[in-house]
Amino acid sequence: MGRLDNKVAIVTGAGRGLGKGIAMQLALEGAKVVVADMAPADEAVAEIEAAGGTATTYRVNVAKQEEVQALVEYAVKTYGTLDIMVNNAGINRDGMLHKMSVENWDTVIAVDLTGTFYGTQEAIKYMRPKESGRIINISSGSWLGNIGQANYAAAKAGVVGLTKTAARENAKKGITCNVICPGFIETDMTVKLKEVNGGAAWESMVSRVPMGYAGKPSDVGKLVAFLASDDAAYITSEVINCGGGMIV
Repeated sequence: MGRLDNKVAIVTGAGRGLGKGIAMQLALEGAKVVVADMAPADEAVAEIEAAGGTATTYRVNVAKQEEVQALVEYAVKTYGTLDIMVNNAGINRDGMLHKMSVENWDTVIAVDLTGTFYGTQEAIKYMRPKESGRIINISSGSWLGNIGQANYAAAKAGVVGLTKTAARENAKKGITCNVICPGFIETDMTVKLKEVNGGAAWESMVSRVPMGYAGKPSDVGKLVAFLASDDAAYITSEVINCGGGMIV
């Protein structure tokens, strides 16, 4: 028996990297998972099914409200309910503030913040009448501010404020809302740093982690699974770092 048996989850941005790791962990703990991404995530679904989990893929642009609404409807139609919403989809368009284009500002805010708003709102609309549910939003240590990431930091700080507000508004409806801030996680994107300057860029990032190594997507996935479970029923409005001590 898994902690999440008979639960239904949506994970956005789950076709690869951190999102795929989260979706995999939820499935391993018994949840039926909708692997949502901009592109079909057949490979991720195949990996989950090969591990014994249950999953399906759904193509969505989280920056479009009608598509997020359709995503929630799809999950309910396919699996009968929705218990867990993980808003993980995100992008970055880094640049110094004085050089940042309005387009790059708007694009990051639209996906990382507004997309999380849509996902949270549409899930809560369904969860409130049944008086149960879990909202888990993925922010970043950059919400505290980071050079070259004014747009990303602002979006991720917004995710924190959004989640805390959602938690207060929906606590009496049995819905918990929490934020996870991953640190330096080894994904398809970050592993490319091993090829920069002979691996110096990778080593520089690892040196900032007190535990001395990059995290795995499964490290974040296990935290998501805990927050999604009944074991975390009395935890809401929290911002939890998962970065080996990197985020202070």
